[in-house]
Amino acid sequence: MPKKKTGARKKAENRREREKQIRASRANIDLAKHPCNASMECDKCQRRQKNRAFCYFCNSVQKLPICAQCGKTKCMMKSSDCVIKHAGVYSTGLAMVGAICDFCEAWVCHGRKCLSTHACICPLADAECIECERSVWDHGGRIFACSFCHNFLCEDDQFEHQASCQVLEAETFKCVSCNRLGQHSCLRCKACFCDDHVRSKVFKQEKGKEPPCPKCGHETQQTKDLSMSTRSLKFGRQTGGEDADGASGYDAYWKSLSSSKAGEAGDREDEYDEYEAEDDDEDDNDEGGKDSDTETTDVFSNLNLGRTYASGYAHYEEPED
Repeated sequence: MPKKKTGARKKAENRREREKQIRASRANIDLAKHPCNASMECDKCQRRQKNRAFCYFCNSVQKLPICAQCGKTKCMMKSSDCVIKHAGVYSTGLAMVGAICDFCEAWVCHGRKCLSTHACICPLADAECIECERSVWDHGGRIFACSFCHNFLCEDDQFEHQASCQVLEAETFKCVSCNRLGQHSCLRCKACFCDDHVRSKVFKQEKGKEPPCPKCGHETQQTKDLSMSTRSLKFGRQTGGEDADGASGYDAYWKSLSSSKAGEAGDREDEYDEYEAEDDDEDDNDEGGKDSDTETTDVFSNLNLGRTYASGYAHYEEPED
């Protein structure tokens, strides 16, 4: 029988497990949680934007800079890590600043570790939006990563892109190399691969992970786990048939489109003529209505309704006797 674990031993094992998870999670920080991509509000114009050295809108310097690497606003270190010595004195503001990152446009504190490592491991080094092709210096918003293809997105295009990212550039879910159904989908190449053609000699598969895409090396996902949809075409090869003129039968589509437009134009002309006739009838009715109104006023002109509120003879307006 194994010995029963004591409470101290259980606590020590739980602590070691937490430390192991913390060390493993340091290398896999979410892009939205990086200090260089944090949300910042300008001191002068009060506009929300990405953490940066100067305001994107009014170009003003912030009072409390945030370090792009460690995320601190006050340097309280008394060790030798600081490039600028300030023993016993806390440095804030521009006294804490050591550099400006060329990629994320944010301040870096004067700590030796931040100055030497941030420029190399900056997560926004090649952060160019896949939709609008703007970099960090060209827009004032934060940078996000697509949940499916893991490409960079600006704050303006993140929702529109992710809504249409799970659409394949094919008409079926078949493998691009054969006629079998593709079990693995690459959301960067927008293509499916079967079990045989997903294997690649260039990109190696890591243990416990999905096989990489043989084209771009991006990690694939199983098609059955995704709400994938194929490309929808408004017109295609099936519209004209094989006997139709033009490339792949598109000539029939344009002929039908032009005929439908001509029919719509004729219908609009007929509707316009009907509207004109109705307007003329309404004008005649209006003139007749005016005559009838004058006749009715003549009939009721001598009618006495007695004391009413409309005639000004209300009971509260009557003179006292």
